[in-house]
Amino acid sequence: MTDRNVVHATFCIERRYPAPPPRVFAAWATREAKAQWFDGPEGFECYERSMDFRSGGAERLWGKHPGGRVSDFQARYFEVLPDERIIYGYEMYSEEAKISVSLATIEFHADGAGTRLVMTEQGAFLDGYDDAGSREHGTGWLLDKLGAVLGPGG
Repeated sequence: MTDRNVVHATFCIERRYPAPPPRVFAAWATREAKAQWFDGPEGFECYERSMDFRSGGAERLWGKHPGGRVSDFQARYFEVLPDERIIYGYEMYSEEAKISVSLATIEFHADGAGTRLVMTEQGAFLDGYDDAGSREHGTGWLLDKLGAVLGPGG
């Protein structure tokens, strides 16, 4: 029998990008644009990537990591305010076990000619899954990949 428990964690990550808020927001807004930076590590085998980017819409990224572990990100968008804010909730699965449920808020603030992005995530980590900061680290890695896609010239 599984030992049922929940561990809660919250983190906030800020990044500054040389691109204006509409360009940074656009990197989140289509499946093609988001696929340039929101994916697994090198060698990740994607089984499914779908995206309906609107309030009430859904997103999924399901695939196998190079070491063989299968992950499944399943999200629902609660609020999409163009160039300002995105709020979504998501379930994360490892193999077929649900390991977490999270609420993520992305804010886009004009910062000179660029953007200050603020991402806050509140997570419930389930049934012995010990995150130990790996979600925050992985999210930071993805936001750094977003910065590389946006480039130094925005």
